[in-house]
Amino acid sequence: MFHAPKLKQWSSAVRAAFGAVLVAATLGAVPAAAQQDTASLAQVGRLVANLNQSVEFYEALGFVKDEAESRDWARDETIETLFGVSGFETRVAKMQMNSASSGKPFTVYLREVRGIERRNLAVRTMWKPTSTHIGVNLGQIREHWADLREAGILRARSWGDELQPAGQTSGQLAYISDPDGLDVEIIEPRGDGATGVTHFGLVVTDIDKARDFYVGLLGGTLPPEEPQWLQGDFYDSVVGGHGGIVRLFFLTFPEAADPSVTLNFELIDYQNRKQPIDAFTITDIGVNYFGFQVPDLGSYLARALALGAKQVSKQIVTLRDGTREVLLRDPDNGAYVLFLERP
Repeated sequence: MFHAPKLKQWSSAVRAAFGAVLVAATLGAVPAAAQQDTASLAQVGRLVANLNQSVEFYEALGFVKDEAESRDWARDETIETLFGVSGFETRVAKMQMNSASSGKPFTVYLREVRGIERRNLAVRTMWKPTSTHIGVNLGQIREHWADLREAGILRARSWGDELQPAGQTSGQLAYISDPDGLDVEIIEPRGDGATGVTHFGLVVTDIDKARDFYVGLLGGTLPPEEPQWLQGDFYDSVVGGHGGIVRLFFLTFPEAADPSVTLNFELIDYQNRKQPIDAFTITDIGVNYFGFQVPDLGSYLARALALGAKQVSKQIVTLRDGTREVLLRDPDNGAYVLFLERP
């Protein structure tokens, strides 16, 4: 959540917290050593119920479908091995939007499967453990909002189904859900700020386990100050809740397409919303994974397993271009993470 309304009216603690947020949002250059040794954010995958409807939604936000890299219904032994599940057909759309950091395309894969039983997670709240979001700086945000509403595909999380803070003419934001309950945070950039993909978020259960994995293993960088607990109408209004107490750990990772710049990755820790973790598998509707490019897949996999991550894939798979991939569940609450190593 990058934009705070009327900071001068807020407490000094909240102003300080949002100052740290804005610093994290503007971090740029990455040291050369970190570019080589740290995992980098490479892609996101989302499992959907109806690919055509999902493509329509993401196109309305400004994503573009790469027709050459999208696939129609077929059995795919590589995906079956990667997902650790057999006997289904799948189709996929490769959707891209430029990164606000590098200006290069960032990929979100939308995948539908059929032929196996699937749970539907579309009704869960934003504070449910393993809930995720993609953050997008969106120009002409109020026009987009009106277009989504008119098209009948606006599924707002925010209070009153409105951009927040309501009534403002600049600096607004909101969370909206795709057709499968997967969230996108749309943010109005300040001034002439860049549009495009800015960050990603994950609701955690045990922040220590999450930090050991995303910071200790993958190398995400945290601001020096420990985040403070935050509460109030602003935080509730954008997610559609009431009475939430939350702290936001803003990690930065190199961007795989351009490791000299960073993308942000939020670990979202609710103090008073600790809920049981729903049982779900990678092929269920409304499941998300984050893809991290790593320099040594074997080493990262071994270290992840030692931290308590669970391997989902039957084995490491090799794609047509030589990229090696393996799918895991993180040691905290079982969120899905893809490790990939480029040739």
